[in-house]
Amino acid sequence: MNEKQKTKMQNRVKEIEVILEKSSNHDLFMERSELLFKLNKENINFTLKGQNKYYYANQCKEFENNLKKHGFGHLKKEDILKDGVCFNKYSINNGYNQYCRNIKRFSNKEELLGFVVGYNQSIYNKENY
Repeated sequence: MNEKQKTKMQNRVKEIEVILEKSSNHDLFMERSELLFKLNKENINFTLKGQNKYYYANQCKEFENNLKKHGFGHLKKEDILKDGVCFNKYSINNGYNQYCRNIKRFSNKEELLGFVVGYNQSIYNKENY
C-alpha cells in the first residue's frame, strides 16, 4: 500500500468516526473495521483469519508503536523508527522482511501473537499502574 492509499484510508476512517458520533450504523462500523484492519496489517507478512484477525492486527500495530516509543532489548527506538517493524510467521524483524535483523524469533505465529499481546499488556500496566 502506498502513502496516497494509506492517507485516503485514514481520512475515510476519520469521516466515518465523525458520522458515528452522531448516529450508529452497522455498515459504517463494518467499513471502519475493515479499513482499520487493512491499515494495521500493513507490516504483517502472514495470514490472519477469523473473528480475531481485527484484534491481532490491532495488537501488532500497538506493539510496533510501543517499540517506536521504548525500543526493545538490543534495538534502540531510533533503529525501529528508521527501519520499521515487520511480523513474519516465525519472527518479528527490524526492517521490511524476514531477512532483516531479528527482534525476536518464535516456533509459530500463535506463539508470536501471544508474545505481542503479553508485551502490550505489560507496557500498558507499566504506564497505568
